[in-house]
Amino acid sequence: MKFVILAVVVAVAAAAPQYGAPQAPTRYGGSSEEVPIIRHNFVQGDYGGYKLDVETGNGIVVSEAGAPGASGAIASSGSYSYTAPDGTPVHVKFVADENGYQPQSDLLPVAPAFPHPIPQFVLDQIAFAAEEDAAAARGKSSGPSASYGPPQ
Repeated sequence: MKFVILAVVVAVAAAAPQYGAPQAPTRYGGSSEEVPIIRHNFVQGDYGGYKLDVETGNGIVVSEAGAPGASGAIASSGSYSYTAPDGTPVHVKFVADENGYQPQSDLLPVAPAFPHPIPQFVLDQIAFAAEEDAAAARGKSSGPSASYGPPQ
């Protein structure tokens, strides 16, 4: 019985928080540099709108404004800029609304061009399908053409 009590006391002592010198918060990149806030303007507008302007001592600049959108969610737009670690100036404009986050910047990757032209028979088929859809929408078609029916 003494062994069980001793094991419980040791377990509780090991699980107790160890109080020592307070730990400094972890900083990005291991830097201990404190960056001053040069400018910080935040204006809360009526009905959920806002405007934010921030500039820091290390060159980060943020400007953003938002207001409730059509679906009730906040629609924001603005820009931010900073200098990348390699010295490249980064400037990003953005819109964030019911269509998601849409950034614009010269530094963002661009998809490669389509590797080959679309054959004419494919374009013809797309046009034919669009005509059928339009006819069906006007009520002048009872269904798909016979060429789309089951084999006979």
